[in-house]
Amino acid sequence: MSTPILTSGPGTSTAIGGWRQLVADWSSDRQAFQVSWGKAMMWIFLLSDTFIFSCFLTGYMTMRLTTTAAWPNPSEVFALNIGGTDMPLLLIAIMTFVLISSSGTMAMAVNYAYRRNRVTTAILMLATATLGASFVGMQAFEWSKLIAEGVRPWGNPMGAAQFGSTFFMITGFHGLHVSAGVIYLLIVALRVLRGRYEKTGNYQIVEIAGLYWHFVDLVWVFIFALFYLW
Repeated sequence: MSTPILTSGPGTSTAIGGWRQLVADWSSDRQAFQVSWGKAMMWIFLLSDTFIFSCFLTGYMTMRLTTTAAWPNPSEVFALNIGGTDMPLLLIAIMTFVLISSSGTMAMAVNYAYRRNRVTTAILMLATATLGASFVGMQAFEWSKLIAEGVRPWGNPMGAAQFGSTFFMITGFHGLHVSAGVIYLLIVALRVLRGRYEKTGNYQIVEIAGLYWHFVDLVWVFIFALFYLW
């Protein structure tokens, strides 16, 4: 039997070079496909989180459409009584305005970070964290109000029992993300203020934090539409 002879050509060299570059990218622990590891890992995390929230919201819509019990009216459930007058969705509107505004301050923080203006960047990040903490505080007030009215994960005096379980699970999961984001922003802001990234001039961590925060805000838009407007 004759032994096969391996031949090489321009195509083979290109393929080998491509694989070597791929291995070099992934083994360097720094950058792959022209995207930094930090940003790539954040995108992967956000993609996995998108699947989780999508499953939660899809399950909520399915249950809402198939339940035979009357679903509570959001305008009544989430109304605030001010001066003896019920104000439908007033608190929710304020919460939404606060969270969307925080996206604006976060975007400006990223802009100033790439200008290497660390003081303004830190101030804007702290402002974003403050708005996020305010959102969580208002959400805690909303929860305490519903609990005082008898709403529980296993029951609801206002209508369908599934309302309490889905509401507390989905808004609680989102509130946990906002709380984690506030802590994350505070840590990065303090590091920026202390000049940790000044020597290298690499402020990409601010952009990565911004990706997370914008994602949290975007998820709230869907929760707001499905829970409070539907």
